[in-house]
This record gives sequence, C-alpha cells and structure tokens, in this order.
Amino acid sequence: MTGSHTIGLQLHLQRQDFSLDIDLQLPGRGVSALVGPSGCGKTTVLRSLAGLERAQGRVSLGDEVWQDDARRHFVPTWQRPIGYVIQESALFPHLDVRGNLEYGRRRSSKDRHSQGSKAGSGAGPGELPVLLELLGIGHLLARRPDTLSGGERQRVAIARALAAEPRLLLMDEPLAALDAARKAEILPYLERLQAELDLPIVYVSHSMDEVARLANHLVLLRAGRVEAAGPLLELLARPEMSPNRLDDASVVLEAEVLAHDEQHGLTQIGRAGATLWVGQTRQALGSAVRARVLARDVSVARQAPLETSILNVLPARLESIYLEPHTALLRLQLNQAHAGWPLLARITRRSLATLALQPGEYLHAQIKGVALM
Repeated sequence: MTGSHTIGLQLHLQRQDFSLDIDLQLPGRGVSALVGPSGCGKTTVLRSLAGLERAQGRVSLGDEVWQDDARRHFVPTWQRPIGYVIQESALFPHLDVRGNLEYGRRRSSKDRHSQGSKAGSGAGPGELPVLLELLGIGHLLARRPDTLSGGERQRVAIARALAAEPRLLLMDEPLAALDAARKAEILPYLERLQAELDLPIVYVSHSMDEVARLANHLVLLRAGRVEAAGPLLELLARPEMSPNRLDDASVVLEAEVLAHDEQHGLTQIGRAGATLWVGQTRQALGSAVRARVLARDVSVARQAPLETSILNVLPARLESIYLEPHTALLRLQLNQAHAGWPLLARITRRSLATLALQPGEYLHAQIKGVALM
C-alpha cells in the first residue's frame, strides 16, 4: 500500500432538504478527520469517495481519477482500491475470523496481489501475519463473530478491510457502537495503524477525543460546506473554530518524553523550551507523545503564584481574545520565544474585565490538567 498521493474532492449534491458543495484536497498520508454536527455531510462525503453516493463532480487519488462527470467517467465501488469500515463490524456470521479475513484477501486485485503480496511472505501490510500482529487478533482466528466482543469484532473488520490491500481506508464512526471500555481497547490499535501503515485514512467521527488522539488533518463541515480544513494542531488552536465553542474546547500538543519522576508518579514532556508535568507514562525517554489540554483547565494570572498546588505554571503571551456570551476564549502562546505550544484558556467575561486583558500582554498560564494521549 502507498499513501503518497493526495485525495481530491470536488463534489456537489442537491436534495430537497440538504445540499453538499465542497472542494477539498486531503493529504495522502496519515488520518484526515471529518468533523461536524449531525447532518452536515460527513458520511455523504465518505460514501462519495467510495462511489456509493453519486454526487456530481470529481474524485481522485493522486493521478488516478475515480469520478469526473465533465468527462462522463465513473469508476464503480468494486473497482476502487478502498477499504471501508462502518459502525457495525458487518462480519459474515457463518465464517470464522480466518474466513472473514480470507474473504478480504480475495477482494484484492490480482495485479496488486502479485506485487509483493504473495501468500506467506508476511511482507506487505495486507498480509495475514502483519494484520494479526498489528491488530492483536491472532488468537481469534478460529472464533465466530458472535463469540467476539464488540472491540474484537471491529478489529477483525478493520483487518478484513486492510486484507484487500487498499490504497485508501475509509472509516465511518468505527467506534460509535462501542462502550468506553471497548473504545479504550481499540484506540491503541488505530494509533498503530496510523503510525505504521503508509496508507491515507479518512475518518468520520463525532468524538473530539478520538479525533484529537488519532488525526493529523482536520476538516470541519457545517451544512454541507467546509468551514475550515488544515493540520489538526493548528485548527484546534484557533479559538473561533466551531469545536472550540463547545465545553470541551482544547488544544493538542506534540512533545517528547524528557524525564520520569518515579517517586511522585509523574512524567515531564516538552518541546522548544516549554515543558509540562503529566501523569506517569511508560514511554521511553525521547518518545514522541501527544497531550490534550482543555481550555476550561487553564486560567491566567498577571503575577506568577508564589505557593500553588498547580504543577504547570508557565509564562505565556496573550495572542487573541474571542468573546463568547458569558465567557472569553484566550489564545496563548507558551514560552516568550514564541516557539512553544499554543494554548486556549476559557475565563469569565468578568475576569477578563477585572484583569483588563489585552492582546500582546505577557501572563502566566496555570494549567490544572493535562491528558496524555
């Protein structure tokens, strides 16, 4: 599989109660997350990519054009090199796990199957040994779907989609039908897919927790239009973006593990001179990590507190202020060199007025909680 080509989408669809009009270029590597309220068009975009929805326009993967209505060109779903995973695993109940995976292998086109994917080679990411290891399902091969947990069924469904050697993986809220425990079980496997496979993934979700943990690129949809699209870390740090109007407004920070404090159960992470203490992780020193900081867990002060239980108090520059009905969302930049992380802080309008805050001022950000992802 290769993820070196961008995904092009120019789509228009008109229904009685809904219209879709988008022009998007998605990166050919990593996870592109489609996010927005119900009915905004996320699944319609995904189904159009798959050829299951006949929106008008153009769809391409690199130089390969799957749809071009101007030239009356349309590649049917079964001829597109895609994998598709939905909320329900949709495994064949009469087949065991091995049989379901073999069905996926038979969907692989013969030319792709012959290019480094010989049975038993174990070399390609669509090969059975690789999938079993990546998704931790080797011990399930002889089991029928009705004997598996929800998380196990979804991992097998993902493996079956990958067994077809797709060049693009589409995932439509794959964790929505799972409870919190099963989601926690499967998320590390999705992270491994993102990290280890050279394969673009388009991921639809309502959960910003999932998106913050998995995505590299973010597309915000609203009423069939693109509100914004770009790198996840950049968009989430913009206070005017629609996800930040919610209570769980947050930023995602990328860092590396700098130190462990075994005595107090803490780990220090950092980047570009800015550091944070988080709950202890088993990650080795130097490992890349992601952390999420909720805006409601950040407050600001003009003077550094002398005695406080908050471990993370850092100098920050106030970049901008976004006013809300009863609160204000502050965009901060940690580290006076402006090379550190962006941060959001949600404070009351009264606090804003009392402190008479203005963009450009230097403050101290007090971070009450950091979730290592």
